[in-house]
Amino acid sequence: MSISNTAELVFQLARREVSARYKGSVLGIFWSFVNPLLMLCVYTLFFSVILKVRWGDSPQSRSEFAMLLFVGLMMHGFLAECINRAPGLVVGNVNYVKKVVFPIGILPVVSICSALFHWAISMVVLALALLVLGYGLPPTFPLIFVVMLPLILYALGLSWMLSVLGVFLRDINQVVGVFSQILLFLSPVFFPISNIPLEYRGIFMANPLTTLIEQGRSVVIAGQFPDWGAWSVQLLVSLAFCFLGFSFFRRTKGGFADVL
Repeated sequence: MSISNTAELVFQLARREVSARYKGSVLGIFWSFVNPLLMLCVYTLFFSVILKVRWGDSPQSRSEFAMLLFVGLMMHGFLAECINRAPGLVVGNVNYVKKVVFPIGILPVVSICSALFHWAISMVVLALALLVLGYGLPPTFPLIFVVMLPLILYALGLSWMLSVLGVFLRDINQVVGVFSQILLFLSPVFFPISNIPLEYRGIFMANPLTTLIEQGRSVVIAGQFPDWGAWSVQLLVSLAFCFLGFSFFRRTKGGFADVL
């Protein structure tokens, strides 16, 4: 199958997956806007109104706290959606596995594209919120898509690995669910990295999400350019990790039909 045909197949499958998620609902695709907006409101109410949590030591409005929180939540949410679905990608598509001509390696790519669509919608919601609340859009806002590139590659590599493990180790679903929740609290989603005591900060910095979330906030809220050195390191590591995941998938996919 040519690259153009494969790309077209990925696009069609991703579009069908997004449409199927909202099929039969009253609001339809509009739910992709409503969900991140509701999540933003709930977390803002709980952390900034009830608990009166502040972002670091500097004072800020409740709306600014909400924007900072939102960026981290959506970046973690993208990765969590990808890895939580990954173990069931091959198991849930047995009909594709048994088709000789179907490139089953694209199943994780389709899942990533679907999650990326919903993340992009959340960025549209964030942009509208910044405009409505009077903050304006910093000129660096589009760079969030550049900042996301290493995270997309990490997610793709993990999806290839977990989709294989999901075939041979059915309990992996439960492990991944717990892991994604732990990852939420090992990432600077609800607080800046500067709040972490120095003796524990290394644990958080070992998490690739930490650097990417901090840089995401810099470009969409503070109007600052990413730390290109740190970003380049993340890109190289994520490329290697993605290649490792793809190689693992390619070497093991021959045994899928025997198990499923």
